[in-house]
Amino acid sequence: MNSRPPFPDDLEAHEDPYNVTQASRIYFLPNLMTAGNLFCGFVAVIHCIQARLAELVPTGEYMNQSSSGHYTLAVWFIFGAAAFDTLDGRLARMGGRESLFGAEFDSLADVISFGIAPALMVFFLILSPTQGYEIFRSIGWFLGFIYLLCAAVRLARFNVITNPLLHGKKKETNKDFVGLPVPAAAATVASLVLFLLHLSSMDKSLRLWALALPPLMLLIAILMVSTVRYPSGKNLNLQTKARLQFLVGFVILAGLVVLFKEYALVCACLGYIFYGLVRQWRRPGRSKVPANSV
Repeated sequence: MNSRPPFPDDLEAHEDPYNVTQASRIYFLPNLMTAGNLFCGFVAVIHCIQARLAELVPTGEYMNQSSSGHYTLAVWFIFGAAAFDTLDGRLARMGGRESLFGAEFDSLADVISFGIAPALMVFFLILSPTQGYEIFRSIGWFLGFIYLLCAAVRLARFNVITNPLLHGKKKETNKDFVGLPVPAAAATVASLVLFLLHLSSMDKSLRLWALALPPLMLLIAILMVSTVRYPSGKNLNLQTKARLQFLVGFVILAGLVVLFKEYALVCACLGYIFYGLVRQWRRPGRSKVPANSV
């Protein structure tokens, strides 16, 4: 995610948010990563549409891919968008080239990649394998819209509470995200879809498993606009020190993701979601959002 601009007392090293010319400058590498994010989101949307078309044609394939093949590609493009989203912010911070333009461009790209693409994917996936359930044919589109609405509201709130023009010379004091980050929400939806597609490839039945998607998607949407805090990982860089046990655990986790990606990804994403909920529950009275929180 494109890092928001620094506060006014850092203007010697960064762009001045009060200067229109400087704030609207386009820095190549960070915004190239944001463009990559937008591209992946757009292609994910295309594959969602093609997956639906594949279900309607007699051959069961569209553009030489089955419906599940298109959904799988859409999932990986959403993860690709998340990777680009991580890179753009880190490149901006490393180069001291954070700007208001980059922040707004990043949010617009996020709406496509982490809002529209997951909502469209789940809408089509719910509609097709559960046609026997009248309620899904009636409200499936509305559930997708609720997710998209919460994602857009989350991004708008993030832009507001991190805008340096509202904070004067105050600096960020808390590196946690307020509410579930939109990329994490999209990654959770994508990992759930990948998991369901994997199960359907084994037993050829997605009808019952797809029943889990609507309540989970609604929970994810609510968490995006909640005040539950989630760790951001912004402090991780090349100078970050770690214990040997943590390093070994991370390598093991990465290996599990490679070997059992359908199970490991969904467990990692759901673990992140419920980690924030458990931490919030164990810290009563600390859910109030400070003015300068991210």
